[in-house]
Amino acid sequence: MITTDIIIIGAGPTGLFAVFEAGLLKLKCHLIDALPQPGGQCSEIYPKKPIYDIPAYPEILAGDLTDKLLEQCKQFEPGFTLGERAETIDKQDDGTFIVTTNKGTKHQAPVVAIASGLGSFEPRKPLLDNITDFEDKGVEYIIKEPELYRGKNVIIAGGGDSALDWSIFLADVAKSVTLVHRRNEFRGHLDSVEKVQELKNSGKINLITPAEITAIIGDDKVEALEITKKDEAPFTLETDHFIPLFGLSPKLGPIANWGLEIEKNAIKVNNALDYQTNIPGIFAIGDGNIYPGKLKLILCGFHEATLMCQAAYKIINPGKRYVLKYTTVAGIDGFDGTRKEAPKAVVKTID
Repeated sequence: MITTDIIIIGAGPTGLFAVFEAGLLKLKCHLIDALPQPGGQCSEIYPKKPIYDIPAYPEILAGDLTDKLLEQCKQFEPGFTLGERAETIDKQDDGTFIVTTNKGTKHQAPVVAIASGLGSFEPRKPLLDNITDFEDKGVEYIIKEPELYRGKNVIIAGGGDSALDWSIFLADVAKSVTLVHRRNEFRGHLDSVEKVQELKNSGKINLITPAEITAIIGDDKVEALEITKKDEAPFTLETDHFIPLFGLSPKLGPIANWGLEIEKNAIKVNNALDYQTNIPGIFAIGDGNIYPGKLKLILCGFHEATLMCQAAYKIINPGKRYVLKYTTVAGIDGFDGTRKEAPKAVVKTID
């Protein structure tokens, strides 16, 4: 039996940052993730994708963000159970929880934080009859290694942030980039839409809207795509790669059977307090939770993790007063072997 203060289900960015915030409170964490390495989608799906909304980083690759978070939390020596899926959760008579994985590994703690993001997921595929024949033969739903497309002709389909961001990124890598979207309007960030427009105006991106991919042409691999613009006859465009980026279909998996209140395939939490679920002692943070005004941003997950850890401290140490000291003044215990006392002017007390 693995025992700890907080069991974190999900080792993505939100879960990793929760380790750091818990460590500042002298709380130990153990993370469970079905993937064989930490980082969640940032490591598994798009490690080379640039992220633009992390504070202090104008741009950082998703994989590099994972590395930085691991470096930040390693001083607090978190435990990891990787390559195993959290299968069941059972509350004990003493108020603690036992989380058991699909391989039978048991973990016990007074607090559980579900930071599993969207859960398990699979890409949404366009409705093309022969698309499965070309998977890994020029059709890719996820970009893991951008160098694969260097000097190649690439057609991307989609209108969200992923389609826009990768079109911008690959404009400096691929021989040609064509972005196809079924509407003239895009769902992504305005800044990304403006960058795509600039790249189109400068001839670095071919933008085709409103249009859809209606057929894949090729023998052993993708050779061309049939594209149909609204109210026009279809035409073909040669390409080496077709990348449909229509998002992911989330599935909560075993979490759906844990007695948690679910809404729109996400876990309802009380955001007015601490992101606790309907089961006291179980929290949900990151993309897998839902509340009024929810934004699925890594930045928001970091905020939720911080407040969750403050509430977890009260559960683990009932009646004990915790004095919050700013890290800029107090330092981080265990980081350099010393402890600095914060002046009274910057001390806050949590009742």
